[in-house]
Amino acid sequence: MQHHYVLTLSCQDRPGIVHAVSGFLLDNGGNIEEAAQYNDPDTGLFFMRVQFACGQLTQDDLRVRLKLFAEPFAMQWTLHPMAEPVRTVIFVSKEGHCLNDLMFRWKSGLLPLDIRAIVSNHRDFYQLAASYNVPFHHIPVTGATKAQAEAKQLEIIRSEGAELVVLARYMQILSNDLCRELSGKAINIHHSFLPSFKGAKPYYQAHDRGVKLIGATAHYVTADLDEGPIIEQDVARVDHTDTVEDLTALGRDTESQVLARAVKWHSEHRVLLNGHKTVVFK
Repeated sequence: MQHHYVLTLSCQDRPGIVHAVSGFLLDNGGNIEEAAQYNDPDTGLFFMRVQFACGQLTQDDLRVRLKLFAEPFAMQWTLHPMAEPVRTVIFVSKEGHCLNDLMFRWKSGLLPLDIRAIVSNHRDFYQLAASYNVPFHHIPVTGATKAQAEAKQLEIIRSEGAELVVLARYMQILSNDLCRELSGKAINIHHSFLPSFKGAKPYYQAHDRGVKLIGATAHYVTADLDEGPIIEQDVARVDHTDTVEDLTALGRDTESQVLARAVKWHSEHRVLLNGHKTVVFK
């Protein structure tokens, strides 16, 4: 019986890595179905994603052999069975456009996720969660209760075995400790404007300044607010005839689409961290 996997790896670049990886998979009964690689000239790092089928070895045996193979290259590698969707927890506050979009795409079979729970500091979307038969956890957050709230959130993440946390317009700043705990497995979405507008009602500020482009950025969460490695961005053109309501609606659509693409690529194991940047094998 053939099992399908995704192998991702990175290491210092040197001649023969692609040949070695291909040879390893061939020697162990693997058949490559999709492959992509990138050599970063700035860092000298090599990145590769290989999708392959293998019926000769068990997953455990394959991991043992991969470990031995990777050692001479000092490779960082991961092996993901494609039949196992990524266990996911979604955080949301009071704006539901990204949450609603993700849930619909998931139920439509467009995202290889296993959404285990929805966590919110408000009760607004408990009915939406119930309609998808997903547990909903209401955890209020105040300055005085932030540490306790994050402890409860982390307990949920761990108990569900979540491999991915999506901040679908979750309007609370995560502590440095939680950011470190979720490093490389938490994705956030926020609006992108030139010039930058922070604080309340950014679309009102953008309209007041007469911007011509609005957009969105999806990135991994770090302790540096909204400055984590970028996965995906997009923009939409606007002009003087657009109202604040027009900008807000278009912005929400852009945010939903950008977040969905970032989540899809991450869950398909197409995103590799490269320092403060990412390599995305689309």
